[in-house]
Amino acid sequence: MPMQSPAQMTFLIVDDVDAMRRSIRTMLKLINYGRLFLEAANGRDAWRIVEKGQPAIDFIISDYNMPYLTGTELLHRIRLNRKLRDIPFLMITAEANMEVVAEAAEVDVDAYMTKPFVTATLEQKITELLDQAAHPGQVTLLLRRAQELEEEGKLDEALAAVAKAGASSPTLSRPFREMGRLLLKKNDLPNSLAAFQKATELNRLDVTSYHGMGQIFFQMGRIDKAIDNYSRAMTISPRHAERALDFARLLLQQDKATEASRVMRLAFKINSNDPDMKERLTRFCADHGLHDLTIKASREILKQDPGRAKVLGYLGIALCKKGLFNEGVLTLEKAAAENEPDPELWIALAQAYLAMRMTGRAEKWAARAIRMAPDNKKARAIYDACL
Repeated sequence: MPMQSPAQMTFLIVDDVDAMRRSIRTMLKLINYGRLFLEAANGRDAWRIVEKGQPAIDFIISDYNMPYLTGTELLHRIRLNRKLRDIPFLMITAEANMEVVAEAAEVDVDAYMTKPFVTATLEQKITELLDQAAHPGQVTLLLRRAQELEEEGKLDEALAAVAKAGASSPTLSRPFREMGRLLLKKNDLPNSLAAFQKATELNRLDVTSYHGMGQIFFQMGRIDKAIDNYSRAMTISPRHAERALDFARLLLQQDKATEASRVMRLAFKINSNDPDMKERLTRFCADHGLHDLTIKASREILKQDPGRAKVLGYLGIALCKKGLFNEGVLTLEKAAAENEPDPELWIALAQAYLAMRMTGRAEKWAARAIRMAPDNKKARAIYDACL
């Protein structure tokens, strides 16, 4: 079916800066592109518009870095939807750094351009994307067919299509990345590893392939190699700290706390300038008994931002778990005063005071927890022990 004229298309403009959305809309009108314009201030709102499909979106122009749902996260959702995946998607970034390029490649962004830009540049990019959509190359067609076959459960046929794509364009990393992913799905670890390695040889920023190799080495029991590949993925794209958490969780399930701590230290190092991610990483360490790392990370976060009351709680609990009760209860008392009512903090205080044989204070905090959570067995046990 021939593609409609740009003048008749419905454009969705996504940016958390109102002035930027207005500017793009003005540029589109100047070149007579677009019959209807929709706007969203973040990826989450944009996804609701695209998913609803009323009206259907013909072209998306989206910022990369936005709250709630980033441009790449939005695109990832679109690519997973069979009805929406072929919508042309132009990503706009403040700078084309290593992280942006890696993430764009991972979610198969059609094109991106950096701010600031002029009307002529926008027109050129849109024209190029529409031409690509109207006349897809052989590799694109083969990879699309492979995706359809995979969705039908025909993995061998999907692999054959991907192999043809790799043979037709042997310098592109994506066919080999897809080959590695499909082979991993078939649990063919040696050949999957070889495909992922080929992809990273062709593209040193192929985050997905490093992550895939990390998975394979972990299954092979080669933990050092697994950690090395997860580290490379995180170094290229710090947003992949989520994958570090998944990996650390797997290690802890196998009682490999030392290795899990090593992965978490790498994640902290790579995300040293992101206080929100550091708090999430600290919460993970606190929840999984990595007390030394919790204490170290909490102190660093609070030094930079003393107002993070949740982190005070993580620190206080970890200090008490390490037997450092005097500092621990002081920290927990402060956390209890600065946080919203939290029975878990009160129970931690009660436990600590009971361990210090200060039963009066233990009883006070246990009673407070019981009043808010009457069925909490831990609080009840501490309270009974104080009588």
